[in-house]
Amino acid sequence: MSRKLNTLIAGLAVLAMGTSSAMAQSFVTSARAAYVLDQTTGTVLLDHNADEVLPPASMSKLMTIYMAFEAVSNGRLHLTDELRVSQHCMNYGGSSMFLNTQDRPHVEDLLRGVIILSGNDASCVLAEALSPDGTEGGFAALMTTRAHELGMSNSHFMNSNGWPAAGHLMSMRDLGTLSRHLIEDFPTFYPIFAETEFHYDGRVPSNSQNRNPILSLGIGADGLKTGHTSEAGYGLAGSARQGDRRVIFVITGLESEAARRDESERIINWAFRQFALQDLGKAGDIIPGGTADVWMGAAPRVQLALGQDLQILVPTTSANEMTTEVVYNGPIAAPITAGQELATLVIDREGMPQMTVPLVAETDVPAGGFVNRVMGSAMILLGKVGGAADQGA
Repeated sequence: MSRKLNTLIAGLAVLAMGTSSAMAQSFVTSARAAYVLDQTTGTVLLDHNADEVLPPASMSKLMTIYMAFEAVSNGRLHLTDELRVSQHCMNYGGSSMFLNTQDRPHVEDLLRGVIILSGNDASCVLAEALSPDGTEGGFAALMTTRAHELGMSNSHFMNSNGWPAAGHLMSMRDLGTLSRHLIEDFPTFYPIFAETEFHYDGRVPSNSQNRNPILSLGIGADGLKTGHTSEAGYGLAGSARQGDRRVIFVITGLESEAARRDESERIINWAFRQFALQDLGKAGDIIPGGTADVWMGAAPRVQLALGQDLQILVPTTSANEMTTEVVYNGPIAAPITAGQELATLVIDREGMPQMTVPLVAETDVPAGGFVNRVMGSAMILLGKVGGAADQGA
C-alpha cells in the first residue's frame, strides 16, 4: 500500500523547496569524466560519464591505501612495522619515495610516501607485504575483490599504483565511492591526506611536497589523490569541507596540471555556492497526517515518525516543489513496537536522485483482544482496511 500525503508538506513547509534539474545540469565540465557527491546528504550533484571505465593512474593508489588502513586497523600491520623493499618495487619509475633494497621503511612512512609523495615504490612495498603470495600481482587481485565487495563494480586492478597496464581500470563513480569509504571508515587516518609535505630520511628535498594542488587554495580542501599518465590525462579525487557540508569529487582527462587545479576549484565553489543544506526534522519527529493501518491490533492505525534525521539540499537561487510519498506494505500485523521500522518516506525532486528515509512506529500497538481480531478480520474481508483512496497529491 502507498499513501500520498500533502499533509506532510503542510507540516514541514520547507519541503516545498526542491532542487531543480536545471541547477544540477547547468555545470559544464571540461573533464572527460566527472562525479560530484554531497557526502553529507548522499546527493549526487554531477554525473558526467561517471560509469565509464578509464585508466585511473595514481588515483588507484587510494585502493592500496584503503586496504593498508584496514590491515592496520585489524592488526595485520602495525605503523611501526619495518617492511622489505624488493628489487621489483625499487625499479618503479615515475613518482617515487626513492627507496632501495637496503631500506626497511616503517609502515607509517610508507603510508605518507603513498599519500603525500605518490610513491609508486612505496605503494608496491605495502602491496607485497599484504599479498597472499608476496607479489604485487597477488595483491592486485585482492584489490579487485575488495573493491567489488565495497560496491565498486567497475574497478579492476593489475598493480598497486596505477602504472599503465592493460585492464587496469576504474570509473569515476567507483573512485568517489572509495573516497567516501576512506573518509567515513578511517577518520583517524584521513587527516594524513591534508598534510602538505613529508621528508623521508632526508632524501630528495625537492620531492617533499604534496602533489594535491587544491590543499592551499583556502576552500576547505583536505584530500585526496592526484593522478596522471599520458593515456589518462590529469585527474584528481578530491574532497572539501565547509561548515556542516562535505563534497567529494573525481575528475579525469584534463589536459594539464593547471586545468586540473582550476577545474577542481570550480567544482568545489559551485557545489557549495549553488546548494544549501536544510534540516527538515530529527529522528522521532512525527509525520503530520502519516499513519499506517494495523491488523488485529488494539488500535486501527499507528502514527509514523522519522527514523533518522532528515537533511536535504536545496538550490540557493530557485525553489521548485517536490513530491513526497509514504510507502509501506499493509495493513501491518500487531503487535507493533515503538521505533519499529514500518514504512519509507520517498522524496522525488526533478532531475535529482530519489531520496528515501525510513519511518518508524511512534508508539506501541499491542495485539487486540478477541473483539478487535474479529472486527479486523471482518474489515479485511470487506476491503475497508488498506482500501482508502490516496490522500492529496
